[in-house]
Amino acid sequence: MAVVSNGTTIIDAGALGAGVASGPMNLLSSQTASGSANISFTSGITSAYKEYLFSFHNIHPATDGAKFGFQFNASGESGFNETLTSMYWRTYNNEAANSAGTGYVTSEDQAQGTAFTILDGGVGADADQCTAGHVKLFDPSNTSHVKHFIFRGTHYDVNNFVADVFVGGYVNTTAAITEMQFKFSSGNIDAGTIKMYGIK
Repeated sequence: MAVVSNGTTIIDAGALGAGVASGPMNLLSSQTASGSANISFTSGITSAYKEYLFSFHNIHPATDGAKFGFQFNASGESGFNETLTSMYWRTYNNEAANSAGTGYVTSEDQAQGTAFTILDGGVGADADQCTAGHVKLFDPSNTSHVKHFIFRGTHYDVNNFVADVFVGGYVNTTAAITEMQFKFSSGNIDAGTIKMYGIK
């Protein structure tokens, strides 16, 4: 059930399914792309919340086959090039229903690298193709341990496959994480919305 208080929507995070903490969460920011190079959240990630959820839908690339990903900035840093480790798992099926599979995709992993972590690989640019999902960032303001994240989402790719993707990993810094950026590996974000929630 949604509750509106002082213009902020509070919903039950448990309704989002496995991997998302139960309890109230507040909508802190919403950004909609329109031929945008990226979507960046440069304020609002603070010690006020232990967990943050970034929910996105209808993210559409301007460039066919581009990969959608994210990176972070720690406090006092810039450039979105923190050291990350992540793993990528997917299940997929094509439009003709004659090719399917599931497995660990090492080519999309990152091991102590500074590139953007890939969430969805090869998203199609046709009108019926896009990506959607959510990223969960845990305890970003804690300065005694590294910062963990998980992603669950789906996309319709350039080869007419639908994929369900899980990504898990961590930011290898004990500094507070204060900013997050999403972008495609090439070209702009043609359309789509990302919302940032703080979870109590």
